[in-house]
Amino acid sequence: MENKAFNIQPAERLSSVQEYYFSRKLKEVAEMNAAGLNVISLGIGSPDMPPSEETIKVLSEEAAKSNTHGYQPYVGIPELRQGMANFYKRWYNVDLDPKTEIQPLIGSKEGILHVTLAFVNPGDKVLVPNPGYPTYTSLSKLLGAQIVNYDLLESNDWQPDFEALEQMDLCDVKLMWTNYPNMPTGASATIELYQKLVDFARRHNIVVVNDNPYSLILNKRPISILQIEGAKDCCIEFNSMSKSQNMPGWRVGWISTNAQFIQWILKVKSNVDSGMFRPLQLAAAKAMENSDEWHEIHNIQVYAKRRAIAEKIMGVMGCTFDPKQVGMFLWGKIPEKYTNVEELTEKVLHKAKVFITPGFIFGSNGERYVRISLCAKDAQLEEALKRITDII
Repeated sequence: MENKAFNIQPAERLSSVQEYYFSRKLKEVAEMNAAGLNVISLGIGSPDMPPSEETIKVLSEEAAKSNTHGYQPYVGIPELRQGMANFYKRWYNVDLDPKTEIQPLIGSKEGILHVTLAFVNPGDKVLVPNPGYPTYTSLSKLLGAQIVNYDLLESNDWQPDFEALEQMDLCDVKLMWTNYPNMPTGASATIELYQKLVDFARRHNIVVVNDNPYSLILNKRPISILQIEGAKDCCIEFNSMSKSQNMPGWRVGWISTNAQFIQWILKVKSNVDSGMFRPLQLAAAKAMENSDEWHEIHNIQVYAKRRAIAEKIMGVMGCTFDPKQVGMFLWGKIPEKYTNVEELTEKVLHKAKVFITPGFIFGSNGERYVRISLCAKDAQLEEALKRITDII
């Protein structure tokens, strides 16, 4: 047959987004490594430590059985839902009905899609923090929502300005995304902040969705928005096993909220994916039981040592930072001498062979900031410090 060129075009929605920044940048890093340049990556927040031994043992034992390989319930197995409910009671003193108020997810990222599909019609508005996790924006755009950014500023401890929010046109706003402990800034929430968010949601008939995967990292006082009276009526909280249990590649997260919201979200989820592998769910339930000692070592002590080295890196680069930050990143403001953040990050990448994240990928309010991931061994961080010191 004669070869013909077909004029096939992608869906128009693709014009609203770009390839994820880390997807693009890590290709460049991979090419540099293939050329033998040995780049140290301090970009992605992917825990480099394994889950607990007990977690891996359960996965191995259950996967070896002959009767555990079939399709699983969309709602998750009872053992996993109960484990998630126990986790909330243990760490936040929040009571959840494991049968009706919890929905396991194949990672929290897919949950952002499911929640948006369940609550937002094309043309509806979604409040998204600036700076904030880029997926809140990209998935909302793909689904035809209008993005309304609200500012998080260092001068306000990276918390919403409620006076400014009240002055916005909040008609047609369906969701408000929040994320505490905050990524990328490391700012902690307070009970007072959560009380304000619940009050704001109730008065304006908005669903606040709080993303809470970092609450145990370098943080001995984890809190949840669901601790606030009435929060279940108007709030959804995401949590994840990627960070606190060292299980990023396992893709296990969950949503906690009221039973009606769970049913709406499940209606979407059950048409999009299937249940998780049963041995994985049983292992995840076991990981929920990790001892206080395990969490102290893996979520506090290890990251504290790494954080101390990251602070030295910030100091060498002339960046300033808030020492009260929590979570698995360090967020710092670049010196005035740099015209823009990539003047620094590209210099560090191509001269020191160290990849750190420019803050502009999180929004315009991050344009003069950098983020260092603590998900690297002490030796790598020390080597990064040496390399950057040499070129600065």
